Amino acid sequence: MMDPETFAVTLELSPRSRFDVIDVRPVIENLYNGVLERFRRVLYFSHHTTAGFLDQRVAHRLHDRREGLDGFVRSFQQLFPRGAGYSHDAMELRTELTDEERLKEPPNADAHLTFMSSGLQSCVTYFNRPGLPVFLLDLDGVYRGTARRRQATVVAYDREVVVAEVEAEVPVSRHAIDSVNLRDENVGLDHQINELLRTHGVESGRLDIVLGAHERTAGLTVNEYETLLMRHDLADILRDPVRFMARQGRRMLRNPRAVPTKSLGYARYDVVRIINRLMDATGLSDSAFEALLSRLMALPAERRLRFKRSLSMPVGTDETGRPRLVSGRYQTPIMIQWAAAPGQSRRIRLRLTRFAND
Repeated sequence: MMDPETFAVTLELSPRSRFDVIDVRPVIENLYNGVLERFRRVLYFSHHTTAGFLDQRVAHRLHDRREGLDGFVRSFQQLFPRGAGYSHDAMELRTELTDEERLKEPPNADAHLTFMSSGLQSCVTYFNRPGLPVFLLDLDGVYRGTARRRQATVVAYDREVVVAEVEAEVPVSRHAIDSVNLRDENVGLDHQINELLRTHGVESGRLDIVLGAHERTAGLTVNEYETLLMRHDLADILRDPVRFMARQGRRMLRNPRAVPTKSLGYARYDVVRIINRLMDATGLSDSAFEALLSRLMALPAERRLRFKRSLSMPVGTDETGRPRLVSGRYQTPIMIQWAAAPGQSRRIRLRLTRFAND
């Protein structure tokens, strides 16, 4: 799948609970003693839509500790509790599933929403720091007492070279709240991506999709593009997050006057317990956490949900040796918008990178 000049392996992982934090580095070390120490960078890729990695800078702010990442994600899980009447979990409405599949499909809208809102990513690139853990956060790892089969691909290399960067236009609807499957043939992006891969022949690398500099009311993620999830549950959150939280039975702050003025815009959320848990889990000082919180308060609600401005997908080869995007069975790149776009289109950049060794 990958260029022989890079080290690449696909790991089989077994979560121990529905929400699990799995350090993938010991798994690699047990299989390939010391192999990662030779390389400067490592790409980590989850094949799943409810299990992913945090950006290295975010993980470092959480002190690269299991407890820090656990507390960080659980704070978002409080916003999207399990079994809270999500449209995605109404199996009788899931017309794309067969009767047999409906019996096996886990009701996991909360895991998808937590994945997207917390900024988890299916593909991340880390500067290699031997001795530090790299955690896969699985939000839906066990169903009916059985661990789900999980895979993570790891690609180690020394440097990366940008071989192409082009701009593209994505058509969007006139609706303020909307989401777009970027691999939909009607969008036309797949053709441009395949042409980039064919022209430059990258066998081991990464494709980055980046929002244009002026696109301030949209975000990007990789997830399952299922209609009820994207057009109902997620749209409800963006359209009126307060009503969404209330409908899920979340407790509102009883005394907004007690909240500092700079935080009033966020007072509609049940943040007190969340903040306390984050403080305890991350070990951040009061002053450091206040500085972080003040930056969050300056953003609108939908941006506080940590939607990303870019996403990455690995580039490998198929069974015939031709370059292709590597993706899991249900994964697709998605653009989410919470305000109408002028001209019903948005600008993005496609950046193709080749991995190389010194």
